[in-house]
Amino acid sequence: MGTREAIVMITVNFDGLCYPRNPGGVAAYGFLVRRDGQVLHRGMGVVGQGRGMTNNVAEYEALLAAARWIRENAPHEDVVFQGDSSLVIKQMRGEYQVRSATSRKYVPQVRSILAGMDVSFRWVPRLENQEADQLSREAYNSWNPGRIRV
Repeated sequence: MGTREAIVMITVNFDGLCYPRNPGGVAAYGFLVRRDGQVLHRGMGVVGQGRGMTNNVAEYEALLAAARWIRENAPHEDVVFQGDSSLVIKQMRGEYQVRSATSRKYVPQVRSILAGMDVSFRWVPRLENQEADQLSREAYNSWNPGRIRV
C-alpha cells in the first residue's frame, strides 16, 4: 500500500464590525490564519470612525489585511477565506455584481493581491466565525478604552 500525502490547507476567518452605529460608527476588524487547524497568525485593527465607516468597509478591510498577510507569508499554499458576510463572499466569488463605491474600491485590491494564488471563498455561519468576530471586538475595545465595550 502506498502512502498518501495529506493536503495542507490554510484557512483564514475574517470579520468586521461598525459600532455603535452603522454607518458612521467605529469600523474594526479581525482575522485568524490557520494551517491544518493550528493558529499561525491573529490580526486586527481599526479602520476609522464616522463618515464612510460601515460594516462592509470593516469586513473588506479584514479581508484585505488577511490577503496581504497571506501574500507575504504563504503565497504558494491553497487558501480558503471564510467569512460570515454573504455580500463579501459572493462578490469575491463573482456571484454578485460589484456596484457600491465600497465594493468597487476593495474587490479589485483583494483580487490583485491574490492574483495567481490558489484561493477560494466560503461563507460560514456567524457561529463558525466567532474567533474572528472576537478579534474585531478586541480591536474596537482597544481603540475605545474605558468606554462602552462590545
